[in-house]
Amino acid sequence: MLHFIDLGVNVDHVATVRQARRTTEPDPVVAAALAEQGGADGITFHLREDRRHIQDRDVELFMQTVRVRTNFELACADEVLDICCRLKPDWALLVPESRQEVTTEGGLDVAGDQGRIRDAVARIADTGIQTSLFLDPDPSQIDAAARLGVDAVELHTGPYAVAADRHDVASRDQTAVELERLRTVGQQIVDHGMRLHAGHGLTYANVRPVAAIAGMRELNIGHSIVSRAVMVGMKEAVAEMRRLLDSVSLLHLHK
Repeated sequence: MLHFIDLGVNVDHVATVRQARRTTEPDPVVAAALAEQGGADGITFHLREDRRHIQDRDVELFMQTVRVRTNFELACADEVLDICCRLKPDWALLVPESRQEVTTEGGLDVAGDQGRIRDAVARIADTGIQTSLFLDPDPSQIDAAARLGVDAVELHTGPYAVAADRHDVASRDQTAVELERLRTVGQQIVDHGMRLHAGHGLTYANVRPVAAIAGMRELNIGHSIVSRAVMVGMKEAVAEMRRLLDSVSLLHLHK
């Protein structure tokens, strides 16, 4: 099926449900296979230092079984970097990480980096893995990423999603502001020759405007798809999101 925006499906929250009971189900590896059947272009998984959801066993099996692109999300932690470089996923997405956070709360501070991010990027790139950074839509951060020579930037869409999911006059104005920030910085990413990705908080209800941003190449979506999958199954949940993204691409194709 013809489509232009890649859909990366993050299966972390399947593992979150499993780890709530420390049992064997639901299995995120099975979820990844079903996501592929539903039309996912990539599978994203975050191996956190505290192993709160995805486990080492999961990552090993993803690398053996996933047939679409693998996107290994990680912090600049030596132990996890060792695993990433050994397994050689297609992509490595560097993110900030805090033990106290419920989910990733913001982008990396590449502009203020003291060398840790730079060294991690160099180490990953030396293994032939494509590198991506999770960044807030801040021009100074994008310029800093370009200086590191990364392949892609994934824009943090959390503030946009929070505003878009509210239903009052003030939130509509804020949604427009956040969307314009994403558009402006998205163009900056493209101008630097990096791939434009986005993710965090995107849902079936708010994804269309982000998908319509000029130059958008990939969206990574997890919680909303997993939540929908509880109701309709993973394959259908992914297929529904795939159809949404394709409708945006086809609309722009015919303009």
